[in-house]
Amino acid sequence: MNIKTKNGAHALVEALETAGINKIFTLSGNHIMPVYDAIFGSKIDLIHTRHEAAAVHMADAWARLTGEVGIALVTGGPGHANAVSALYTAAMAESPVVLLSGHAPIGQLGKGAFQEMRQAEIAAPLTKASWVCQKTEDLASDLAKAIRIAKSGRLGPVHLSLPTDVLDSPLPANTPTPKAEFFEAERSVIKSADLDNFLSCLKTAGKPLILTGPMMQSKNGRIKLKALENTLGVPVIGMESPRGIGDPSLGAFSEVLSQSDCVLLLGKKVDFTLKFAQSPGFQKDCIFLQIDPDVNEIKRTRNALGERLLHSLESDVPGAIEAFIFSNQGNSIQHSKWLQEVHEAIDFRPSTWKDLEPRNGNIHPVQALAPLQEILDSHPDSVLISDGGEIGQWAQACLKAPNRVLNGVAGSIGAGLPFAAAARVAKPNSPIIAVVGDGTFGFHCAEIDTAVRYKLPFILIVGNDARWNAEYQIQVRDYGQDRTIGCELLPSNYEKVCEAFGGYGELVNNSNEVLPAAKRASASNLPSCINIMIDGVAAPNIKRS
Repeated sequence: MNIKTKNGAHALVEALETAGINKIFTLSGNHIMPVYDAIFGSKIDLIHTRHEAAAVHMADAWARLTGEVGIALVTGGPGHANAVSALYTAAMAESPVVLLSGHAPIGQLGKGAFQEMRQAEIAAPLTKASWVCQKTEDLASDLAKAIRIAKSGRLGPVHLSLPTDVLDSPLPANTPTPKAEFFEAERSVIKSADLDNFLSCLKTAGKPLILTGPMMQSKNGRIKLKALENTLGVPVIGMESPRGIGDPSLGAFSEVLSQSDCVLLLGKKVDFTLKFAQSPGFQKDCIFLQIDPDVNEIKRTRNALGERLLHSLESDVPGAIEAFIFSNQGNSIQHSKWLQEVHEAIDFRPSTWKDLEPRNGNIHPVQALAPLQEILDSHPDSVLISDGGEIGQWAQACLKAPNRVLNGVAGSIGAGLPFAAAARVAKPNSPIIAVVGDGTFGFHCAEIDTAVRYKLPFILIVGNDARWNAEYQIQVRDYGQDRTIGCELLPSNYEKVCEAFGGYGELVNNSNEVLPAAKRASASNLPSCINIMIDGVAAPNIKRS
């Protein structure tokens, strides 16, 4: 294109390409038509969704699975408002997402412009940064800034609004183009001496633990955590579930956590997932160490723990891990018995789960899920997606995979189906199993259409107990069996919804048919839904005694 006719949208697309972006999850709308037009001839693929929140969820899953920033592009006004709700899940998952939203023209603001909205203010509470681009010549540099912020420190979402007159205006001559390094994350530099106090405490402790947060729970993140554990000889535990220390995927971990006398919080927040680091979850005299990229998070921990927080350091987590490994090579802390005890607790599952008799009708969640491990074990890069209340916890207890994407600390539901579609974009050759509840299915079932259009096969398991079971269990526990209300659903044929969109579906109500049905779904090479009728039981609370 002639340089004289290049506009802001073209500058934005060129900047996206410089950043290495080749996939954008999007839903079209008036305000972003200049960007769509500028994408012609670029190397960027648009994955066009059916709901703006789904576009953000897909960008979130893409980011977690690839380690790259995820880009969502939506229109302004109500399109932006639809997308914002999904930012909370990404924020709590510490996922580097950039939401680009169209915006009413700057020249019309305050005059009643079409879909005029205070978009940056709306997104601000759920993002690391949120602003409106003001000038055409700032589009590329603003994008670089947004990506850099998303990828630096504690990872998380960033919002940038794009007014249509900024996109449409000619790019001023000699506008500088950001270099590739401008899009890179800012990293901390840690010296070995900075870690001496931390290593000393870990070495003298009887039962030390290192806890990390959601950011390190990707496949590559967990590899780094295992390397840290091997180097230090101290158990390193990743946490990303809303059930916290009661996370069923961590087995009976709470039993050993309560024995620990020294805990290093390596990017892990002191919040509800740790029961605010108070007894009985922790010993009253347990000491804490903290390394965190956010100085405000360290201040919050000090307010909660006082003198129990012995040492703290502001640093990004990957940098701290590298420094620990470098400074302690060949000098492992000797806690082999404790290390074994911790992992035995995490690996523990009740023996009764293996003794369940084959059943027709509503089957137990273990029977609905455990057979699927064979599919996940069939490939070294398989993906497990878990979304929903009680059924999500059963999935995390019964299944494991090299790649795992959860609804996470947010505790929100509805993202599972968009997660599954994005997982196929990110992992074109891997088995993908997504487990959702029947309530969850209703949020974004139209994204089956997206998956069919883009030929993105996956296996969606719907645990169908005909109710909002998490809320039902709360009502039974707190108010009594005779005071349950607003939790009822129909035992609907969700597999037929999938078929109607062009996918594959099966209804399963026999425990022996779960794996065969899943294999048939996989062989269909279509987005598929296996609708399994299950008992509406509470999520597991795993204890060894």
